[in-house]
Amino acid sequence: MQLRHAKKEDLDAISDLIVRTKRLNNEFDPLFAVVSDAKPRAEKYVQSTLGAPGHLLLVASEGTKVVGVIRAETRERIFYEPHKEGRITDFYILPEYRRKALGHEMLERASAELKKLGVEIVVADVPAQNEIANRFYAKRGFRALTHQFGKIP
Repeated sequence: MQLRHAKKEDLDAISDLIVRTKRLNNEFDPLFAVVSDAKPRAEKYVQSTLGAPGHLLLVASEGTKVVGVIRAETRERIFYEPHKEGRITDFYILPEYRRKALGHEMLERASAELKKLGVEIVVADVPAQNEIANRFYAKRGFRALTHQFGKIP
């Protein structure tokens, strides 16, 4: 298994994984209904991230097959210390590659890469109802920082 920075050739596979994570979010909460044109949106999203300053896009691959992706971006927390945040916005590993320490390795690598970008705190953006993600991050020392509430009027 290889962990590396994403390349243009990975665009299609990464886009598929991003859409899969969005669909998984929908399984946990109907307020995360995935749009019908999610794939082209994901392609544009990934393309805008590749090589962009303040963004990180890592993949796990087995041979030529991309089996996992983690995407993060940096931002300033203008009112708080620590001041510079690395926000994990997308993280997905194909089911057959889970529970083999790959997720932990990818998170550690992403955290180290973000630290090189000057990040002082790493946060993960996950739906509140996604208990799998909540347990994963809690097991690795993360805790809830904010609560976001939503309702369809």
